[in-house]
Amino acid sequence: MRKTGIVWVAAPGERAWPAWFHWHDGAAYLVTGDGEQPLPALTAGGTAEVVVPSKDTGARLIGWLATVAEVPPGGELWQQVVPAMHAKRLNPLDGDLQPQRWARECVLLRLEPTGEVLDQPRGSGAAAPPPTPATTSGPLPYVLGRRRKRG
Repeated sequence: MRKTGIVWVAAPGERAWPAWFHWHDGAAYLVTGDGEQPLPALTAGGTAEVVVPSKDTGARLIGWLATVAEVPPGGELWQQVVPAMHAKRLNPLDGDLQPQRWARECVLLRLEPTGEVLDQPRGSGAAAPPPTPATTSGPLPYVLGRRRKRG
């Protein structure tokens, strides 16, 4: 987890969202809310599916199930995690005031692994394309600069 920059996070049965995170004390911490990454389906007390991609190729390395908990602003855990997350965040809009904005407007979520590893998907894992009546027909249109056929 320390070697990757993002994870894909989803509530069970929902769409997965990419999210930057901070790994601390055996759990992933995410900031969501106004002006931050959208993670709409994650709620405190629920579960989340976390997929870790390779930093080099983007291929799925592992997937695991996590319990979601909200970290209250100002608490001991908040004081440990937020300074490290603030230092890791590149180019914050509000500079050094970012942690105060997080406390006012955002939610800090802790994703703690349950120990359950998700099954690897069969095939590519990509969603199937939606059905469409569109087809390709006929020759390509005339394009300027194309070489003429010799005949």
